[in-house]
Amino acid sequence: MTSEPSLPHARIMGVNVSAINMADALRTVEDWIGRKAQHFICITGVHGVIESQSDPALMAIHERAGLVTPDGMPLVWMARKLGYRDTERVYGPDLMLALSALSAEKGYRQYYFGGAPGLADRLRDCLTKRFPGLAVAGTLSPPFRAVAPDEDDEMVRMINEAKPDIVWVGLSTPKQEYWMAGHVGRIDAPVMIGVGAAFDFLAGTKRQAPHWMQRNGLEWLFRLMSEPRRLWRRYGKIVPQFMIGASLQLLREKNAPAATPKS
Repeated sequence: MTSEPSLPHARIMGVNVSAINMADALRTVEDWIGRKAQHFICITGVHGVIESQSDPALMAIHERAGLVTPDGMPLVWMARKLGYRDTERVYGPDLMLALSALSAEKGYRQYYFGGAPGLADRLRDCLTKRFPGLAVAGTLSPPFRAVAPDEDDEMVRMINEAKPDIVWVGLSTPKQEYWMAGHVGRIDAPVMIGVGAAFDFLAGTKRQAPHWMQRNGLEWLFRLMSEPRRLWRRYGKIVPQFMIGASLQLLREKNAPAATPKS
């Protein structure tokens, strides 16, 4: 895997977040497929940034990623405040829809890896109905437990025999980031993309936040209200920690020597 520093990055609390828009992401994926490069994409929001603060290995995985898309509006706002004024949200479900439409047109083959039993198949059915001509090379829902090396080898074999161009990984953060980083070079597909809950959202098994909440950085609140028992500890930690960390970083930036605005 080669490093391609052509796209700008905004360093947010130590994490290099790609300062891009959806068109940039689509062009980059098409380039990788055309060259048969091997890269993975982290769809990263506040959760991924905060997890990286206490997990150096996860921070390093973000450094290795071909793209780290700004999944939530707080990262977009931070990137813009840091001078990357053209940054836009590249949200996992939106990227999946955009790439599915492009793939139906160009013939790129998809593979859906992750989710509860049956979810990947339901996702396939929903997306092939929505995008006629979309080629799905296969689906696989791995066990929630740790897998043995021979089981992992078998899953890799199944994915590679299907010959996908894009492997969508729905294992949640940080499990999906670890899986992708550990399988670069073993998975032959040019692109792996970790999209977490996008499997559920696009298969219709979970509701997405209304667009007005997404635009205003309140998706976390919608998800918390939807699953309070599962998510209250997560958001009780990451929301205040990000607000404090981002504020301190902006304060340091304000007191630093002036830099040339970025685009």
